[in-house]
Amino acid sequence: MIDGAMQDFPLTLNRFLDHAAKWHPRAEVVTGRDGVRTDRVGYSELRARSQRISAMLKSFGVGFGDRVATLAWNTQAHVETWYAVMGMGAVCHTLNPRLTAVQTAAMLVQSSCRILVVSADLLQLARQIVERAPSIERILVIDGLADTPSVGNVSVVELEEAMKVVRDPAVWGDFDERTACGLCFTSGTTGAPKGVTYTHRSSFLHAMRLLQADMIGITAADSVLPVVPMFHANAWGLPFAVPAAGAKLVLPGRHTDGASLARLIADEAVTIAVGVPTVWLGLVEHLDATGGELPSLKRILVGGSPLPPALMQRIERRLGVTVQTSWGMTELSPSGTMSAPGDPKRSAAVSGRPAVGVDLLLTDAEGRPLPEQRNVEGHLRVRGSSVIDRYFGEERSATDPNGWFNTGDLARIDSDGNLIITGRSKDLIKSGGEWINPAEIEAIVGGLPEISLAAVIGRADAKWGERPVLFVELREQQAISDEAMFAALRQRVAPWWIPDTVIRLDNMPLASTGKIDKMRLRTQYGSG
Repeated sequence: MIDGAMQDFPLTLNRFLDHAAKWHPRAEVVTGRDGVRTDRVGYSELRARSQRISAMLKSFGVGFGDRVATLAWNTQAHVETWYAVMGMGAVCHTLNPRLTAVQTAAMLVQSSCRILVVSADLLQLARQIVERAPSIERILVIDGLADTPSVGNVSVVELEEAMKVVRDPAVWGDFDERTACGLCFTSGTTGAPKGVTYTHRSSFLHAMRLLQADMIGITAADSVLPVVPMFHANAWGLPFAVPAAGAKLVLPGRHTDGASLARLIADEAVTIAVGVPTVWLGLVEHLDATGGELPSLKRILVGGSPLPPALMQRIERRLGVTVQTSWGMTELSPSGTMSAPGDPKRSAAVSGRPAVGVDLLLTDAEGRPLPEQRNVEGHLRVRGSSVIDRYFGEERSATDPNGWFNTGDLARIDSDGNLIITGRSKDLIKSGGEWINPAEIEAIVGGLPEISLAAVIGRADAKWGERPVLFVELREQQAISDEAMFAALRQRVAPWWIPDTVIRLDNMPLASTGKIDKMRLRTQYGSG
């Protein structure tokens, strides 16, 4: 008797677009242009274009395992390029346009890319980058026209022109699911950026987790707006999960201000929107100033940085939506935990539970598992099918002998298994031998109705070693005294936690991913 067996079906990312093109061919991918126009294409046509781009890249000498860099916004052409690169077995190295040319070139030197795909409006930055990245041989311009045939010794080619000479589309897949597909460097907000290599298998399984009902639960009836950039941990996996569900994919392009997002959400009947808290603050403030409603919008998913409780309440009240909080990292592909849409314990402080395929562990500072894993604070570690094993270019494992990755976060897990991030271990301030957690101060002050954003860093102090400094950005036309902020803190924290100084900023410095840039605050204000 011969035992039965199942088909070998490699989990490669081209399967998502293949599925969308066959079963949801008219579902749209929409791109916002200049804040006032939109382009649109069906999944069937997008797949055909993407396969022609694969053939074009092959004619440029791109082969299996080669890395192709993209310096672009969330647009149709960027999505097409992603699938073109990954579908042929090459690696898509996403670059952040908000970094400096020096920072970006250093990443390209590490990855040895020969092709740089660039949005037309970023050509000036690309010129500065290629001067410092000698491996780049060709620039491929998307989303517009090139203003020059070359940059130094580097040829410049326009995507649409190059596609005209492509006769036959490329064939996708036919390689191992453990093949590398993407390369993304960490934001560097807590240290030097490091490269994280994603595989087809890890990204495929990550996308399937997003489709679970207690995660994002996307359906074919949804219209999904990923404001989170495609250069930030693969836009949290949405360019894979949305086509997998056959939903409409709405891309904002470069313009993510409140007015542009409000128009796009209204015009495209967006039901789910995803981005960092500062994006939704901008949307709410625009609607408060100009009026208007967004009745189609049902859920907003936030992550990337802590969400002040007052902002969560303000978003839900003004937009009539459910806010889902989440926690993740570039090293996790990036989703780690997410609050379920209907969870009655949903709050700004709670980041939800992990989906199947992700496991959490609390340890002491030396990495020893805490004997009790519920309702105690510890150092958070994680492992799973979409969690990093080694950083790009490093032979040493990034995990401990049991496969646990140290996230650098301090956290608690409540009785129901919900994760509560309580701070970053590197952010802790040691004052007079006692530890101060900036995240708790930020949550309290950030919850005051007059405060838009709050941040706390440690500043060198001759007597105490370090003392906390509080930075605030006020909401428009609001005022609050230092004493009022201190009074709110006195009710909730130990006396020595009260900051010595409050510094009011017109605009809180934000890192390239939209998080508050504490490294810049420390550089400017941390030395006393």
